Amino acid sequence: MATQQIDQFAARLRPDTKASVYDGSKKGHEKRTAVLFDHFPDANHLRELAGNIKQHVVENLDTLLPAAAAALERNGVKVHWASTAEEANAAVLAILRARGATKMVKAKTMVSEETLLGEYLEKNGVECVETDLGEFIVQIDGDHPSHIVKPIIHKNRREIATSFEKHGLGAYNDDPQTITRRARVHLRKKYLEADAALTGANFITSDTGRLVLVTNEGNSRFCLAATKCHIAMVGIEKLLPRERDLGLFLNLLARSGTGQQLTVYTEFISGPKGPAQPDGPEEMHVVFVDNGRTNALASECREILRCIRCGACLNVCPVYRQASGHAYRSVYPGPVGAVLSPLLAGDRFPELADLPKASSLCGACNEVCPVDIPIPDLLLRLRDKAKREKVPSAGAIPMTPFGVLATSPSLWRTAMTMSKAMNHLPIEVAPVNPLQAWLGQRTLPDWHGGDFRKWLKNRSAKG
Repeated sequence: MATQQIDQFAARLRPDTKASVYDGSKKGHEKRTAVLFDHFPDANHLRELAGNIKQHVVENLDTLLPAAAAALERNGVKVHWASTAEEANAAVLAILRARGATKMVKAKTMVSEETLLGEYLEKNGVECVETDLGEFIVQIDGDHPSHIVKPIIHKNRREIATSFEKHGLGAYNDDPQTITRRARVHLRKKYLEADAALTGANFITSDTGRLVLVTNEGNSRFCLAATKCHIAMVGIEKLLPRERDLGLFLNLLARSGTGQQLTVYTEFISGPKGPAQPDGPEEMHVVFVDNGRTNALASECREILRCIRCGACLNVCPVYRQASGHAYRSVYPGPVGAVLSPLLAGDRFPELADLPKASSLCGACNEVCPVDIPIPDLLLRLRDKAKREKVPSAGAIPMTPFGVLATSPSLWRTAMTMSKAMNHLPIEVAPVNPLQAWLGQRTLPDWHGGDFRKWLKNRSAKG
């Protein structure tokens, strides 16, 4: 039996990489749990409330999007619409060319990772520099992020120090403060030389058209301080109905994503600079990006569009911890990526249809989600979709024998009674051989079949 691609990737993963991912995600989850439940007596109620608000957004994008666009335009922002990744990239390039801009600094934004904006701009003669430290390291390495919030969770400081030395940022030194200082010195020049800045948006409020950014490094502020043009690429689902909703979501996002009460920098941007402001962008553009989101909206998995990109489900997921983000072959890894990536793929769904099977269905992802997305349910729906569309699935265990057992009480009793023999049966034995590759990647608990029936029978006899 062939194994799934994620199993194959995990088997090849270097031990130090696996250790970095496991330790980083585990610590993030533990910090989130402590902070969230220490600060709120009923955190789950807040999660449910946030989920209901975001579901309202999902169900009412047809009215909230035009309202947000109108509010942005009242604030002096130019709004653009992009159905595909190609249209989104072309819109950004057109804005830059209209200003004669050839250098751009970029804050962290997942939607630009979707569209491969950086590569597109470089091919078209625009220098595009990532300014988030993790994204900067990924960029100079020619790598890709492996976590939604922590792009370099798969790297250790020795690897980063080696990269800095290789790219002329100083002699080898794996001290984190030295690495950070060298990056700041290098990027400070880029901020001052740039013609334009690009950000994403954590939220846009439909009633006021205010764009909200949360960061911990202050790089987005540097991006916007010296440049004269601000471009924001924003997924069409990144809306909140009212500005008053921000109090709830900013508290949940920070605690879920990084275990903080609030992120270090929370920026509220209403538009380009006003006449009384000495500095800041003279013009501001928002590019609303679809890129498969309306397909997700039309599907039976539309709840995934609630996602606020906190990464909590990655941190708790046992599969992600063992496989790392790169195993998912997509911008979005982990449980959220196992749902979102196949949906955004559109006609390429069969290429990623195995991702929903990369889950134990333990339900932990739903329990930690700040907007209460029923991810296990969505994974099952996508598994069913793959089956209905007859997408081949490597590593799928034939369920027909189980179906025969489960529908025959006498066979089931016999199988349960004899199941303890499995504890002494080597994988190499012929009856188990088809499962050898699958079991080679997993450690199963001992079989205890028959104990419950024996206990119940004895109890009934005594009663």
